[in-house]
Amino acid sequence: MKKSVLSSIVILALFISWTAVPPMVSAGLKERTLMTAVQLPAGFDIHLYTDQVPNARSMALSPSGTLFVGTRIEGKVYAVVDSNGDLQADRVFTIADGLTMPNGVALWNGDLYVSEVHRILRFRQIEAHLEKPLTPEIVFDDYPTDDHHGWKFIRFGPDGKLYVPVGAPCNVCLRDEPIYASITRINRDGSGLEIYARGVRNTVGFDWHPVSGDLWFTDNGRDWMGDDQPPDELNRATMPGLHFGFPHCHGGTLADPQFGSSQSCEQFTPPAAALGPHVAALGMRFYVGRMFPDSYRGQIFIAEHGSWNRREKIGYRVMVARLRGDRVVSYEPFATGWLVGGAAWGRPVDVEIMRDGSLLVSDDKNGVIYRISYRQTQNQTQK
Repeated sequence: MKKSVLSSIVILALFISWTAVPPMVSAGLKERTLMTAVQLPAGFDIHLYTDQVPNARSMALSPSGTLFVGTRIEGKVYAVVDSNGDLQADRVFTIADGLTMPNGVALWNGDLYVSEVHRILRFRQIEAHLEKPLTPEIVFDDYPTDDHHGWKFIRFGPDGKLYVPVGAPCNVCLRDEPIYASITRINRDGSGLEIYARGVRNTVGFDWHPVSGDLWFTDNGRDWMGDDQPPDELNRATMPGLHFGFPHCHGGTLADPQFGSSQSCEQFTPPAAALGPHVAALGMRFYVGRMFPDSYRGQIFIAEHGSWNRREKIGYRVMVARLRGDRVVSYEPFATGWLVGGAAWGRPVDVEIMRDGSLLVSDDKNGVIYRISYRQTQNQTQK
């Protein structure tokens, strides 16, 4: 038997044993298996930050280090705390329960903002009330109620406004209401709703370039055009009002069979990069930490949730989009191994940078947060 095939079988067997054991009992086994299964560049390590966050989705990290985590199917929002500073969480609080797809979390001056399908909630001074949060305020409650692509990733932009996407309520369609397939923004008090970007089918991750301030975002391509098309997209918005093609054009060049005849692809803003077809590119961050080698500074980490409608599965990994100026020059794997022999044992959702420069990765399939760190070499330490 070939060595690569044998390794895949061993890894798969280890993860079957991992998922069969209760989380608290199997912590040591999970660590050993994780370090064996996930492949990283030389010098990087991966560990469990916590395994007590079922359906962990989007993340937001406070200046003091409290990690807030949204969910989709659990209806909960968590606060994850490392109280002794050993870089492994030891307490998890349930901030809210019974919400409708509270995927998105964002922080502003100590207040936690949470996105449901049709509204935005605010929990005042959340870190002072982790054990008993104050009753949330409704900031805005007039977003569409459609569940299809209704879960929302939210973040505050450099302008202090809250950016909130509204996905297309379908696989592919053209709705009269302009708010669908868009990225909106509102003031912190819920006023001033405006559409910032159009033609965005379903973004579940965005960030702002640390130098130019441009908004970059992932976008999930439509389904049922075949295994190999269309691509997911990495987009760049240099100003408000741009249209990124959906539903008329996909990937910058591919006309939609139903909606592409009336609009040419040339009239829309093309993607900064075409990603893999159906990889489900979700959370993304520019790396602004100082732990990783300098070659990662200013580059984009992207979590690929993985394909669900492709005969040969792809994705289920963390990628790096490398930039030269504002141009994407490569897109390469960073953390892989959650897909073994066509079976996925984990699904990365979001990425977040810790204060020490390590990278957190959420996994909603396993209900865990991973922490990826870098071991400095002796030469780097002496610099």
